[in-house]
Amino acid sequence: MRNPLRLAEGRTLVEQLRLLLGNVGSSVVPTILVALLLVWVLSNESNATGLRVWAGMVILSKLWCAREARRMLAMEIPPDRARGLVWQQMSLNAVDGAIWGALGWAALGTTTMAGSVLVVAVLAGVAGSSMSSLAPVLPVFIVFGSTELAVLAAKLWTLDDPAYNALGVAGFLYVVTLLGQARNSAKAALAAIKLRFENVELIERLRVETGHAQAAHQQAEQANLAKSKFLAAASHDLRQPIHAQGLFLEVLARSKLTASQYDALANARATWQASAEMLDTLLDFSRIEAGVVEPQMQVFPLQPLLNKIENELAPQADAKGIVYRSRETHVAVRSDPALVALILRNLVSNAIRYTERGGVLVACRERGGRAVIEVWDTGIGIDASQHEDIFREFHQLGNAERDRRKGLGLGLAIAQGLARALGTTLVLASRPGRGSCFRLALPTAQMGVVSSGVEVIPGHSSVFDVRVLVIDDDDAIRAGMRQLLTAWGCECDVADSIEEALALARLRPPGLVISDYRLRELRTGAEAIAALRAEFGLQLPALLITGDTAPQRLREARASGVPLLHKPVSPNQLYHGLVCVLNDVELDSSFAMLEATPDAGLKRA
Repeated sequence: MRNPLRLAEGRTLVEQLRLLLGNVGSSVVPTILVALLLVWVLSNESNATGLRVWAGMVILSKLWCAREARRMLAMEIPPDRARGLVWQQMSLNAVDGAIWGALGWAALGTTTMAGSVLVVAVLAGVAGSSMSSLAPVLPVFIVFGSTELAVLAAKLWTLDDPAYNALGVAGFLYVVTLLGQARNSAKAALAAIKLRFENVELIERLRVETGHAQAAHQQAEQANLAKSKFLAAASHDLRQPIHAQGLFLEVLARSKLTASQYDALANARATWQASAEMLDTLLDFSRIEAGVVEPQMQVFPLQPLLNKIENELAPQADAKGIVYRSRETHVAVRSDPALVALILRNLVSNAIRYTERGGVLVACRERGGRAVIEVWDTGIGIDASQHEDIFREFHQLGNAERDRRKGLGLGLAIAQGLARALGTTLVLASRPGRGSCFRLALPTAQMGVVSSGVEVIPGHSSVFDVRVLVIDDDDAIRAGMRQLLTAWGCECDVADSIEEALALARLRPPGLVISDYRLRELRTGAEAIAALRAEFGLQLPALLITGDTAPQRLREARASGVPLLHKPVSPNQLYHGLVCVLNDVELDSSFAMLEATPDAGLKRA
């Protein structure tokens, strides 16, 4: 702690000075009252004039000190002027202390012993009061107290009376005691001022750091938004040619080909399927981010769904030489079977991908009214420090080279997002080198007469007897749709704009409209369908197809209320979409069947 007898520097001294000056104003009225009271009590014929002069000097001195204090408090005190102002205060208080000490010269020896005791008591009280008000700048109090004591002691010495000498010694001891207390008060004031400055600096640092953190958070949000926009734009632009490619491959498959051409076609379709699956994964993630996944809750038994997943994925385990096993369960749950199937498919696929020895086990336990589905594996395991990171998008373990055969790193992010949409969460337990266990808890329910929701998709044996109007601004997609729909028995008109579609519809009224969502000039397929329905009736069947994965676009498309498919649309999906809209069947319920197939993603609008 800095010695309070030494003046502080800079802003600390300024604050000490302002604290001292702030105490001056409160002592003006008490000083005037005490001075007038002493004149009234102690005055007699021999000392009346002296006491009046003394009282006037005390009042003038105090008023002057108060005026100077108010003036200095009203201005900004520069740190380089603080020392000079301290010396000024020392001078003013030296004069004030001398005037107070002069009370002894005006009253002692001319009044009674009781009056003399009163004089000494008042001077002691003034010294004590000054200690509390002047202690913030200790040298100022020392000057005041020393001057008051010196002037009083000089008078007591001239009286040459043992009693007065004793009063002088007592006064000296009292002032020494006050000096000790003043020193402690000065230390406390100095510490409080420094602490306040430290707090101010801390608050300022926190403000700056908060600003930096907010700026970093804003940058992170902007980067995340830019990432989402990039993924949406890239996904849309990739979906257009892949969607057209799938249409042409389907048309080509219906042609007469040689054996080698069929082999080449099979390879081309496999490549198309792999590309479509990766784009579907991106779409699933975008749909979760957009918040447009709405669970369709129903009661269903778990075992058929577990059997379906085992039939689909067990061949992958067999190919790696590991065991795939699922325990039988008779539990029924209330949830969305399509979303549960997609979560489990992601978990089982991951388990197979990261297991080289041993196997994968899928089991279900009933605990407290909930069915806990567990996916166990004997794979590489996951370190505890990675338990949160693996649920982040594009985070993969052991795939620094980004091998596309190991996926995109979105499976667990999608699974966790879907679990949250179902009102639950995924729980992970894992040990490096020993394997992992993912748990999904679902509410149990009593089975009634319900559909399993995992049926076999019928073949395209029937043809359509309907005129279809296709609206798309991509030439290749229009050509592919015309050929495929014609092969299905449809009469097909194609248009690249809303105006052309209306013109064709007036010539040949359509029985079904299929429109791309994003058209030229920032117009949408929802607008096109609304315009056609305004002219041909609200019951005109319609289907939207989009390659957009931007969250805002997905929400807009969903708000249109028109059934929605996502590019690249497989011929299977398009066929069943047509069946649903032409028969006024809810598209979501039909697509629950498609979502249970290995190559399907989230198809909810």
